[in-house]
Amino acid sequence: MASSWEELTQEIKSRLDIVEVISEQVVLKKKGNNYWGLCPFHKDKNPSFCVTPHLGIYKCFSCGEAGDALKFIMKTKNMDFKEVITDLAEKFGLELPVSFKKSDGSAKDTKEKMLKATMIAAEFYNDLLIRKKESNSQTALDYLTKRGIGLDIIKKYHIGIAPKTYTTLYDELRKDFSNDILEKAGLILKSDKGGYIDRFRNRVIIPIQNENGEFVAFGARALEKDQNPKYLNSADSLIYNKSRILYGLYTAKDAIKENDSVILMEGYFDVISSQAHGIENCVASCGTSLTADHVKLLSRYTKSRRIYLSFDTDSAGQKATARGAEIIKEVFAGLGNIKQFDESYISSNKDNYACEIRVISPPEGKDPDEFVRSAGAEAYKKYMEKAPLFIDFQINNILKNKDKYTTPQEKARYISTFIPFLAEIQNKIIRSEYVDMIAQSLGLDPQALNSEIKSFEYSNLPKVERIVKNVTKNETILKKAQKNLLSVFLVNDSHIPLKKINEMIADVTFDDEILIIVKSTIDKLSCTVNNVKELIEHLYTEFVDNPEAQAILPELITASEAYKGLSEEDFGSVIQETINKINQCRQVKEIEQIKKMYKGIDDNDPEALKIQIQLRDKIKKKRQQSEKIK
Repeated sequence: MASSWEELTQEIKSRLDIVEVISEQVVLKKKGNNYWGLCPFHKDKNPSFCVTPHLGIYKCFSCGEAGDALKFIMKTKNMDFKEVITDLAEKFGLELPVSFKKSDGSAKDTKEKMLKATMIAAEFYNDLLIRKKESNSQTALDYLTKRGIGLDIIKKYHIGIAPKTYTTLYDELRKDFSNDILEKAGLILKSDKGGYIDRFRNRVIIPIQNENGEFVAFGARALEKDQNPKYLNSADSLIYNKSRILYGLYTAKDAIKENDSVILMEGYFDVISSQAHGIENCVASCGTSLTADHVKLLSRYTKSRRIYLSFDTDSAGQKATARGAEIIKEVFAGLGNIKQFDESYISSNKDNYACEIRVISPPEGKDPDEFVRSAGAEAYKKYMEKAPLFIDFQINNILKNKDKYTTPQEKARYISTFIPFLAEIQNKIIRSEYVDMIAQSLGLDPQALNSEIKSFEYSNLPKVERIVKNVTKNETILKKAQKNLLSVFLVNDSHIPLKKINEMIADVTFDDEILIIVKSTIDKLSCTVNNVKELIEHLYTEFVDNPEAQAILPELITASEAYKGLSEEDFGSVIQETINKINQCRQVKEIEQIKKMYKGIDDNDPEALKIQIQLRDKIKKKRQQSEKIK
């Protein structure tokens, strides 16, 4: 057990992988030793957010936001320091310090109770179905059997039955949980007649697990023909956010990693049937459209970011496919081009593009569930092997209708539907190939099509925006030199001990309030820490309540990289040169101040000449001191 928060914090930080932590929120692409992505803290159009794993820091070179893994979690999840440490301690199986008193009624305590209640509810529903304890159990089993779902699948996916009666689940759970917890978990509702009733009744219950396997919500399918709605889903809660959870991910994530690809489907039964028949790398959104958070979540499991869209083949499904592809493209914007060519005939580097979107489209009228049950998993896999890229899927769908348009006006409107996605193709050779293919199919002059694309591009040029980059604002040379001097404390392979560096710069004064705080904290810690790594870790902990001081640490750590590998002699010379630079800047600053005083003297003042002579002497002396420093 850790004896203090500081000790626990260091243990947790040693176990955190900053790339993994940030990848939960940001899609990252490796370039050299760093990872880059779109900043989550401002509207970033080009990747300006940099993660440096070996230093354990992130920094946005546009908005200036910076920190370590703990700060990132605090910022993105709106949690305070102790909440983050408490959650991570539980995740890593670490005990909290004895001094920490767990407060009843906290959000964490409420969340734990909700998760427990939801898990018991899932087991309860499942037991009612398997043991046929309810009057509608057989009806549910017959329905599932028709869908090819047997007892083994029911057990694996914890499928259950909600009774017809109004309070069966409530009566079971009220013994151990308060009404408040059960209502917040979405298991019960307030009745119009007073009291509480079960939220789900007379429905097949499909429990929803998060990526860690915890039961967080339910999808409920109506059993009777005229029962509405057909699907009733849990509402968002403290433990469930449908925009961030994908159904089936817990059982699919290993297969997604193994296949380096994921199949996005629409419904619960699409996923259940497919996974049960050996197509294990598939998931579905939980009763909502695909979101950017869904895509970010998936990007953590497939390095190539190969995403197959396998929605219904009707018009609604095709719209969902187009909408899903747009969301995916938006998420990966700025990380490179979306794959827009099929290089199956050549060897290529998959890092040449940001992601790959393909569309699995079995015969008209059959969703994945129907197709897998009727034609089999092997037939589905063959369609998957031949799945076209999204751009080819778009073109083929539009070309199917080419004979429907006869007048020049109709043809012009029809041809305009090709333009937006042709304009997205950045590679000119690939674009030319597509233009030639479409033009030939439609009997057009390729030049006319190219002309329309250019007009479209011109009319959609982004407006010039004035972007203020905080991190590139002009800093005084003096402040930069002072930052550089502080960064020498953070050089990993320094041959000069921290105490000796402190002695070398003992006479240097700092002007900026934050730099003064950082320097005094380093002075205090240098007497207790054993190495630079410990110093950095303690600095982050010390400044947890001082975001300005904490934000400057990544800048100092980055600056320290320039001094790596220097001999003790060269490193000492660098420190002295930086001190000289600070002193020189200060001398220049003082000279400027004296000059202002000189110019401000009233010539009619009897003492004016005497004061001017004194000031000239001071300027001369300061210049001489500055020359010696050089």
